[in-house]
Amino acid sequence: MSQAQYKRVMLKLSGEMLGGERGFGIEGDALQFVAREIADIQKLGVEVAIVIGGGNIWRGSRASGWDMDRANADYMGMLATVINSLALQGILETKYNVYSRVMTAIHMQELAEPYIRRKAIKHLAKGRVVIFAGGTGNPYFTTDTAASLRAREVSAEVILKATKVDGIYDRDPHKFPNAVKFDELTYFDVISKKLNVMDATAITMCMEAGIPIRVFKLGEAGCVLRAITGEVGGTLVR
Repeated sequence: MSQAQYKRVMLKLSGEMLGGERGFGIEGDALQFVAREIADIQKLGVEVAIVIGGGNIWRGSRASGWDMDRANADYMGMLATVINSLALQGILETKYNVYSRVMTAIHMQELAEPYIRRKAIKHLAKGRVVIFAGGTGNPYFTTDTAASLRAREVSAEVILKATKVDGIYDRDPHKFPNAVKFDELTYFDVISKKLNVMDATAITMCMEAGIPIRVFKLGEAGCVLRAITGEVGGTLVR
């Protein structure tokens, strides 16, 4: 079995990953695929932290044209991330026997643990997968920023950002067949070129802490394992 390059990682997933080809709701096969990928890297002894978005259920920015208060819409999005996190936890534990904890930035103690940094680190050290839900607990911040913040707090060595394309391109490869893929970029490149792989706040936070970001495609079986072992290309931001 290949050797993992990292001991503790932050895996950033978009909510749409759980929606399958439709991209909305929670699709059983897509959920099980993601859980199996996580279980595979956990077997290597890698300590896994996860931040998952809620765009498959609700995205706060969608309400901007509805005259809905943006803060209220963002709180709704935070609740959507809790639904996704609980779904992922359920499959990890019942189907793959992977112990996990959901920790929320917004207290809902009947469903999950409140986020406490030192407790999260202890869970990771004991080999439990920790799923951070509720974003940062504040409106106007993306789950990418939440992933960068939590990665810094728990001393993750890398952020693995799973996407629908095999890295970062100079423009959308789905719309432009001649789009150019980057193998490696600096944090400043991402910001200055406005590549939109993560928002500027998230990138800046990683830059200040020196946390590399590996952007790869969540597609074929074993893709997360290959990202951990360095066998997948993608794009490395550092």
